[in-house]
Amino acid sequence: MKAERAILRAARKRLVFTNGVFDVLHRGHCEYLQKARAQGDALVVGLNSDDSVRRLKGPKKPIVPEADRAAVLCALAAVDYVVIFPEDTPIVLITELLPDVLVKGGDYSLDDIVGRTEVEASGGSVFTIPLTEGRSSTNIITTIIDRYCEQQR
Repeated sequence: MKAERAILRAARKRLVFTNGVFDVLHRGHCEYLQKARAQGDALVVGLNSDDSVRRLKGPKKPIVPEADRAAVLCALAAVDYVVIFPEDTPIVLITELLPDVLVKGGDYSLDDIVGRTEVEASGGSVFTIPLTEGRSSTNIITTIIDRYCEQQR
């Protein structure tokens, strides 16, 4: 990805970066990624590894393994690159790539966005994109469990 970043930079293309787990991909993820991609010429998604997801969200997550999550993200027109990172935050990846634009969901405040200082210091911009109301992996998982439990009664 560092070599791709150099090519983009030489061509004066704006690189947008976002990151997350993207477990149980849904409409909200797709809309978010489309809006993120619209901020530049290429979008790289930093994807939490399975191990980092377990550390952050507990032993029952992720539902979908990292290779499958990466494959689904790669199939989206809005996503140009996917990089799986093993750390709990993408700070190493952000520092190495120094994207022109760093984007997170509207559930983050600017002060809480990892990499903000580094991106802004290199001349880039950082902002949030509002989340799609009522759409979340947690809601989908809860619905599946609730419906399964109803059928078992």
